[in-house]
Amino acid sequence: MNKAISRIQAFMQMEASAGLVLMGVAVLAMIAANTGFAGAYEAFLNTKIRVGIGEFEIYKPALLWINDGLMAIFFFLIGLEIKREVLKGELSSFDKAVLPIIAAIGGMAIPGLVFVTINWGTPENLNGWAIPAATDIAFALGVLALLGTRAPLSLKVFLLAVAIIDDLGAIVIIAVFYTSELSTNALTLSMLGFALAVALNRMGVHRTAPYLIIGIFMWVFVLKSGVHATLAGVLIALTIPMKEKDGDKSLLYKMEHALHPWVAYLILPVFAFANAGVNLQGLSLESLTQPLTLGIAAGLFVGKQIGVLGATWISVKSGLARLPEGVGWAQVYGVACLTGIGFTMSLFIGSLAFGAADTMNAVRVGVICGSILSGLLGFAVLYRAAGKPATAAAPAE
Repeated sequence: MNKAISRIQAFMQMEASAGLVLMGVAVLAMIAANTGFAGAYEAFLNTKIRVGIGEFEIYKPALLWINDGLMAIFFFLIGLEIKREVLKGELSSFDKAVLPIIAAIGGMAIPGLVFVTINWGTPENLNGWAIPAATDIAFALGVLALLGTRAPLSLKVFLLAVAIIDDLGAIVIIAVFYTSELSTNALTLSMLGFALAVALNRMGVHRTAPYLIIGIFMWVFVLKSGVHATLAGVLIALTIPMKEKDGDKSLLYKMEHALHPWVAYLILPVFAFANAGVNLQGLSLESLTQPLTLGIAAGLFVGKQIGVLGATWISVKSGLARLPEGVGWAQVYGVACLTGIGFTMSLFIGSLAFGAADTMNAVRVGVICGSILSGLLGFAVLYRAAGKPATAAAPAE
């Protein structure tokens, strides 16, 4: 038990510091997009890179290599985390999983509803309904880390579990709603690769190289199939063995711990730098209140807190679940606010939903405004709630 707690704390410390790095990189991106570096910034993002053999090639600008390629590694890590949590972690039993699952469902449904309500009169924006449904684990835990010992471990674990389920929901949303024209031949080849990786798992193969080779094969053909390429990372992650072999750590454990620093301190910062560059030229109050920007910001700031707090209250009030030990309703509300920090995943879904530069600028503004407001309110609520006696009683009707 102590070992499990230590692993959770170490994970959160890395996520928290990574969130602070992301904040700094996002600021750098905005500086680059609004100073004399703007031309070089745009040129970097639009630089075409070709990788191919003969007539078979992938030819994309740097921005898409980052969003389709580097982010596949991020999704691979998410897949490893989800598998570990489902098999041995905070989602491994009904008692542990029911509260964060219900909270996460509320936290995905209500923001989408808020966005659709605001954008109902502009049907061209409705494809972005899922943008405010996501939570950025690193940013949210980064804000929570600023509270130090004021935030109990059980509260941090609850936020982590909600955010992981949120990521799983985002993966499903991307697969179902953000798939372009489908190439069945390419998809079939990628699924053959997945079947081979499953067979290697069943045969007890615990070496990295075979899964790495198959993962690259799957990524190429998922990319060619029309399904978003990052999903290949999730699929191959599900095949990584979690059983220990000869008393040694499992391959999943080794991969997760080896990748985590690279994802936290390189891949996500590169993604943030490439996607957070908001062009502030011509930005006005009117542009901040246009339906797309307002729908995203309101979905994150209003929808998330209503969805997570409301779903949590219903599940506890109905007797289906109970609050984490030592956690009161004010702290649950603070966490609900923090889930409105969308950033990485929200920007990623935004890049899938919209391609035009002016539209993406509106998306970035909405994501950043909603995330900042959510982070500030969440921190303020949790700071005030610190030290108050926790109670599992439901709030007064």
